[in-house]
Amino acid sequence: MEEPEVPLEPVQEHIEKHAHMSKEKWVSAVALSTAILAALAAIASLLAGDHANEGMLSQIKSSDQWSYYQAKGIKAGLLASKIDLLRAVGKPVSGEDETKLNEYSKEQSEIREKAEVLEKHAESLICTHVILARSVTLFQIAIAIGAIAVLTARRAFWAFSLALGVGGIVFLVQGLLR
Repeated sequence: MEEPEVPLEPVQEHIEKHAHMSKEKWVSAVALSTAILAALAAIASLLAGDHANEGMLSQIKSSDQWSYYQAKGIKAGLLASKIDLLRAVGKPVSGEDETKLNEYSKEQSEIREKAEVLEKHAESLICTHVILARSVTLFQIAIAIGAIAVLTARRAFWAFSLALGVGGIVFLVQGLLR
């Protein structure tokens, strides 16, 4: 999976330009807060992408284990059929075949456990990715609303931008603590 990316550099540059030109001090604070939000968005985006990639790899490894499990099941099935046929025609079954059949069953059990662990790990990583992606989304919206605050010269938009930024921080922390 690719990292979610929205080009926010032009927005940030626009806010900084207005901050330098503006006589109002709060506009500089908007520029500073959006710069911090952009840095947090970049961190959250990097973490979200990393968790998505790791989740996909874990899921692929789980699928590989399930394929291996199926292969062992097919081998066991063929060997069981051979044993049944030999018994049906009254021929002796080698102890080696019986041992191998039991071995396949034991191996399948171990493979299944490993596959299930990998599946759970993948689910956990993808869940964390979703939480971090929400963080990125809130940071991006907060930055855009910060730009709207500067363009419209309304502090209420800046306050809303900061509130969304706090929401992004909450999701970021939640993702880090998982």
